[in-house]
Amino acid sequence: MSSQDHRCPALFISAPASGHGKTTITAALARLYRRQGKRVRVFKTGPDFLDPMVLEQASGQPVVNLDLWLGGEDHCRRQVALAAAESDVLLVEGVMGLFDGEPSSADLAQLLGIPIVAVINARGMGQTIGALAQGMLAYRPELQFAGVLANGVASPRHAQMLRQGLQNARPSVPLLTGLQRDMQFALPERHLGLVAAPEIADLDARLDAVAERMSSTSLANLPAQVDFGTPPPERAFPRLLEGKTIAVARDLAFSFIYTANLDLLAQMGAAVAFFSPLADEPLPECDAVWLPGGYPELHLPALQAAQRTRSSLCAHAEAGKPLYAECGGMLFLLETVIAGDGSSGQLCGILPGQATVQPRLQGLGYQTLKLNLPGAVGEHLRCHTFHYSRAVVGAEFIARGERLFDSSEGEVVYRRGQVTASYLHAYFRSAPRTVAALFGGARA
Repeated sequence: MSSQDHRCPALFISAPASGHGKTTITAALARLYRRQGKRVRVFKTGPDFLDPMVLEQASGQPVVNLDLWLGGEDHCRRQVALAAAESDVLLVEGVMGLFDGEPSSADLAQLLGIPIVAVINARGMGQTIGALAQGMLAYRPELQFAGVLANGVASPRHAQMLRQGLQNARPSVPLLTGLQRDMQFALPERHLGLVAAPEIADLDARLDAVAERMSSTSLANLPAQVDFGTPPPERAFPRLLEGKTIAVARDLAFSFIYTANLDLLAQMGAAVAFFSPLADEPLPECDAVWLPGGYPELHLPALQAAQRTRSSLCAHAEAGKPLYAECGGMLFLLETVIAGDGSSGQLCGILPGQATVQPRLQGLGYQTLKLNLPGAVGEHLRCHTFHYSRAVVGAEFIARGERLFDSSEGEVVYRRGQVTASYLHAYFRSAPRTVAALFGGARA
């Protein structure tokens, strides 16, 4: 495919709600096309960290988030158009239900012009699937629909009932395939969503099994091409981190990292050096540290035993060097973390305090953050939050996030010396001068 040709077969995988099997189906399609020798690129809608790990393993290619609020329309269009120029097929997995949220998956599908496959869990449902599909099509008639994929089909008779219901819809809706009910296809979950891909020992076998099941259906053929047009130009970011090296924790405990954030650091001139707290690696030579979110509460014994990592982080903070921590990264800085099963771990103690995992969700949603750091006064950092722990932190708080759709108080941002920490996951592109200030960069 010519590098100037931004057309590519594409499908947008969505559903009436969460829990219908979007990720399983998207991953299976990616694996199916990959087994056919196709170059497959997959995107994930929204601020999700876990689904992209599964989709990366399925496709063998990096998975980028598309979020209209965090990144904006031009950034989403650019990422997809550039991928189309070097791919044989593109898949975009939606988030929640098709019309849920502002902006929604439907908004993104319309912007990109990609036909939608509606994945519907048909367990306990017969001809009513036609009414459900008809309602989805009628709700926003300007959207393009490729058809319905029925998940959880019990028998050939069940499939016949589903097909009849879809034929009776007005207009009739094609049943692309019916995937039989089989627990081996289900991906395991925990409180934040799917279990991280590296923790699913038989993930490849599961993906291959579903891909094989789908290989005899119409979905084995590539979908129609979509013309994504000329990609919008990239923004010019100030190189305020020129010559800086930023150490980034990355392993099973700290894996909630947007590819776009790493790209932004590079565009601003920074070099990134990864290290693993779980492997007790000391900090590499660096000017600043980023501790991203993840699942530290699942690895408390290993993190408590990581003396070299902990001591080098403490030395870094005591030397007055910048350290930025998000969500699980913030938990690692505390004195104590208590997991959901009651076990506990003594961690870095860079910030005095304790976090306890709760049985119910403690924070969810988009927030904006105005830190007003030197060189970045008035800039708004776009973020999101999703956590089950509750932290009591004995450090000064310098700001609160502002919720996008709620007047209640947002997440607190703590500051001690050059250490900045909160439950918020930031999208760096939204506020590059603030990012430079957090990591000790130059002022614009």
